[in-house]
Amino acid sequence: MANRRSFLNKISLLSASALTAGMFQPAWSRNLKSALKNAENVAPGDLATDDEFWYYVQQSYTISSGFINLNNGGVSPAPKVVADAMKRYYDISNEAPSYFMWRVIDQGREPLRKNLAQLAGCDKEEIAMLRNASEALEAVIFGIELKAGDEVVLAKQDYPNMIGAWKQREKREGIKLVWINLELPSEDEKYLVKQYTDAFTDKTKVVQVTHMINWIGQKMPVKKIADAAKKKNIEVLVDGAHTFAQFEFLIPDLNCDYFGTSLHKWLGAPIGTGLLYIRKEKIKNIWPMFGAGEKEEDNIRKFEHLGTRPFFIEEAVDKAIDFFDMIGAKRKEERLLYLKNYWMEKVQHIPKVQIHTSLKKEFGCAIGSVSVEGKKPAELDSYLWTNYKIHTVGIEWENIHGVRVTPNVYTTTKNLDRLVEGIESFAKS
Repeated sequence: MANRRSFLNKISLLSASALTAGMFQPAWSRNLKSALKNAENVAPGDLATDDEFWYYVQQSYTISSGFINLNNGGVSPAPKVVADAMKRYYDISNEAPSYFMWRVIDQGREPLRKNLAQLAGCDKEEIAMLRNASEALEAVIFGIELKAGDEVVLAKQDYPNMIGAWKQREKREGIKLVWINLELPSEDEKYLVKQYTDAFTDKTKVVQVTHMINWIGQKMPVKKIADAAKKKNIEVLVDGAHTFAQFEFLIPDLNCDYFGTSLHKWLGAPIGTGLLYIRKEKIKNIWPMFGAGEKEEDNIRKFEHLGTRPFFIEEAVDKAIDFFDMIGAKRKEERLLYLKNYWMEKVQHIPKVQIHTSLKKEFGCAIGSVSVEGKKPAELDSYLWTNYKIHTVGIEWENIHGVRVTPNVYTTTKNLDRLVEGIESFAKS
């Protein structure tokens, strides 16, 4: 521990408190300190529209000035303090990897586990640290015991990696996949819940629910689906890739058994970090994908036996948590919702333009989808990039067709005005 304290003193960075102290503090963080202090008594909803405050948040990022990034849904940039921490941890690791990586940096995993659990609202013994949402969710998909004829309910609008994993089990073991096909967007909670519950039978063992449909940003009523599933002893797996740290919630409140997410999306952690939650009493029932002793081992750490891995990336997650806490979960949620609605409200009345995401906070937050009648999503995506240097992504998946637009806390309304200009120009072309 003495080695670790010495090490942390050597590479300590700006945290939520240290960020705003010291005579060598950079101008951007001094300005952010002042902005945070001024915002102490401002309601999150009111602060959401304060572009000056969010301008100072923007200065915490090293975003490209060559284009406007509106595809933060795939992977988000980390704040400066997070990127700097990762680089410093790497430099120290590289001096003597077998010593610093395994004897010093890796000692930070348990404190990090505790911090992530606090953010998630669960016990630290229910949190495993993996590399992304796909790895976390597939640990459960491939680890849960099922036999031929057992049914799994999932939606055609779920993420391809999860669908591919379940199809592999179907092909190899003869389980039955029961598909639902969601008509989206929807502001009808009863409809969304009913699509799942109508698919439940006496043979249903697992239901997978995507917390937010990543293609268009549709929030799903996970808890109500989970509550109905539990009445039939059906286990609930939640794909939370796009919800953790995007809007405010605690994992246990979803009433799910399993939850996987990527930390390099909305938490702003380094690329290649993810989280797996398993309800404590369920851990012993799930086989780890990589050998870690007996299946019955009732220890969440059995899912972390991945061999040598870049601990310098994982350890920098703590700085992302600090930054997230400094901004505030509710403030972030309100700003992201405001940004999504800002541009969508401006384009929804343009002739030929169609929006595919709800403006209501119960059914959406940061992610929005738009299309232009008679045009392919790829055409709009290409037009925005070629003529306005705006980076988005065209989506063609099942019955979903549109361009996904995903701002982040560093996005300005000026950026979104340019997006609106581009969409209007394309619709008239």
